[in-house]
Amino acid sequence: MTDTVNHYRSIFISDVHLGSKACSADVLLDFLKNNESNTLYLIGDIIDMWALKRSWYWPQSHNDVVQKILRKARKGTRTIYISGNHDELLRGFIPITFGDIELVNEVIHETVGGKKFLVIHGDDFDGILNYAKWISKLGDIAYNALLSVNRHYNNIRRKLGFEYWSLSAYLKNKVKNAVQFINNYSIAVVDECKRRGMDGIICGHIHNAEISIINDIVYCNDGDFCESCTALVEEFDGTLKILQWHINKEQTVLINKEQTVLKEMKV
Repeated sequence: MTDTVNHYRSIFISDVHLGSKACSADVLLDFLKNNESNTLYLIGDIIDMWALKRSWYWPQSHNDVVQKILRKARKGTRTIYISGNHDELLRGFIPITFGDIELVNEVIHETVGGKKFLVIHGDDFDGILNYAKWISKLGDIAYNALLSVNRHYNNIRRKLGFEYWSLSAYLKNKVKNAVQFINNYSIAVVDECKRRGMDGIICGHIHNAEISIINDIVYCNDGDFCESCTALVEEFDGTLKILQWHINKEQTVLINKEQTVLKEMKV
């Protein structure tokens, strides 16, 4: 554990997938314990209802994450839950507030500098999901199987003294179609942002953390808490950056990899 708690103006997390074996609940719980914010945005796929429908999986660590989020909301952190495709059943109840948590489809976030960001999960801009949902669900099963194989592989690597290696991240960067999908997705959400007259977009969905400028729009994707364990944070001076959070399970100590920020930007 770290000795001090970090304070941010805003924290954005998505794609936690509670209820799925892919979820890194222990890492997220550690992150939530060591990072506070005025506003906490939960940008979709926090609960994986697709996985729960296939088979029930809900260990104590997943319950601990929910309790921690509810406790933050109860103690004054404005907590906004934006629905995603894996928790799309919640959309039938929007808008609603439960346990001091606001449930919405989207929200506008205004930075210290007055810039307006559209905050959405992003599944509406996933062509595969919208036009062939069965392919998306099949891909979800394949992704979870890939993560299972990767966990076993990295258990062996750790015993041999090697660092963690992500097979899914490698494939995303090397497979041409995956790279094109990410590019198409980011351009689609940026176009929508521009159409609405926004300065930027903050989203999730594709498990690929990034901050960049696309067509004069600030594109922010907070990644996921399955494998990369990344979050987007806004400092009190307006700086946006991506943090990667890991727990070294062998030593049971937290490693704050803030030095591995993918990109920083002040808006």
